[in-house]
Amino acid sequence: MATRLIRSRVYGVLSNMGVAKSLRQSSWGASVGVSRSACVSQISGRGQSFMSQFGKMVIANWRSLSTEAEGNAAQEVLDFPGGKVMFTADLSFIPEYPQHRVHCYRILNDEGQPISESSFQEIEKEVAVKMYTDMVRLQIMDTIFYEAQRQGRISFYLTTIGEEAINVASAAALSFDDIVFAQYREPGVLLWRGFTLQEFANQCFGNKADYGKGRQMPIHYGKNKLNFFTISSPIATQIPHAVGAAYSLKMDKEQACAVTYFGDGGTSEGDFHAALNFAAVREVPVLFICRNNGWAISTPTCEQFRSDGVVSRGQAYGICSLRVDGNDTLAVYHAVCAARQMAISESKPVLIEALTYRAGHHSTSDDSTKYRPVDEIEHWRKERDPVSRFRKWIDGKGWWTNAAESELRSEIRKKMLNAIQVAEKMEKPPISEMFTDVYDVLPSNLLEQEKLLRETISKHPQDYPPDVPV
Repeated sequence: MATRLIRSRVYGVLSNMGVAKSLRQSSWGASVGVSRSACVSQISGRGQSFMSQFGKMVIANWRSLSTEAEGNAAQEVLDFPGGKVMFTADLSFIPEYPQHRVHCYRILNDEGQPISESSFQEIEKEVAVKMYTDMVRLQIMDTIFYEAQRQGRISFYLTTIGEEAINVASAAALSFDDIVFAQYREPGVLLWRGFTLQEFANQCFGNKADYGKGRQMPIHYGKNKLNFFTISSPIATQIPHAVGAAYSLKMDKEQACAVTYFGDGGTSEGDFHAALNFAAVREVPVLFICRNNGWAISTPTCEQFRSDGVVSRGQAYGICSLRVDGNDTLAVYHAVCAARQMAISESKPVLIEALTYRAGHHSTSDDSTKYRPVDEIEHWRKERDPVSRFRKWIDGKGWWTNAAESELRSEIRKKMLNAIQVAEKMEKPPISEMFTDVYDVLPSNLLEQEKLLRETISKHPQDYPPDVPV
């Protein structure tokens, strides 16, 4: 059968070349078992002119068809529970690295100009201006809170310098019905959803207006009304939580998705892998947004994994994935818009790797100049700043002016300083709040702990802050 297939297809090619008649008169037409060398010999015998023009083509066609036919004749399929698998006689390993790295989607170049081949849906002026003003607000808030920590007014802080576009642009692409499970470098998502500067300050100072009642360290924000789950310190624990929430949304047939943010360091945790596998198998509408900023505190990505970043891991779990320029506000916005649409309409997870750079220290407990070059940090701060790049784009559209910039920055700074003064003077939550909101009725061991704490404070009042009601 294989030889008949080869003879039929090669005969058809030669018919178009006008040499079929002579072949019909040869042993080719009489035998289905003709050898490859015999056929080549007959073709070659038609003359050097023919050979130079058509011979190499026919021989190549013969070899290709021969291999294809013989392979098809020998192929078998294993009907495995995970899907049908084709057998092969070729002993070939999948290489550890792809031939080419996954490309990075972008719209604006470093000068804030759309790249020539880019095509994207224009966004409205109001949306673009709000994205920009929220990124500026985030920058100023970070600067003032960082200074407040250095002054000893709050115990800890962590900035988002260099990652403002991922925060705000992704938030702008989501619906308020989407449930967010953030890490600790996404306050811009809360800003976009309406979390006020005063609410940020209340949490960082842990006063009685703090939704966490002063139990959490600074920057662990959360608000039920904004569908933003409270941040937790342990790395990557929020990722499987998001998958569970997405499963619930799917069961309830909601037109919404769950969204979880994490850094490149989080992908080295087991929670990341378990979450991706669960999401893929259950086909749940969840967006995995990885901020690959190059550093997990002091550990560079090259010491974390050997794969092509994080985006390549999606395919291993059967998840649609995309790599995007995390410093390109428009690219992040359109990437998350498309991913959200896909996740909800097709009920499946999507992984987005946003390439960016942590231009600040990991936190107020870190000095990043000890493990990375200062020149590298300054390059990203000045040459690849996402806020400046987006400012150039809205300037070019005629949507922003220097006067508006000055007024905005002055207004934000005044509001921020006022928020800190109010939060700092506000009374702390009472001692009793340390033991509530876990059990409906306090167990005996907690009642005993509260009693002992009160007795200790009474004996040593000088060792406890006077603004905490006993």
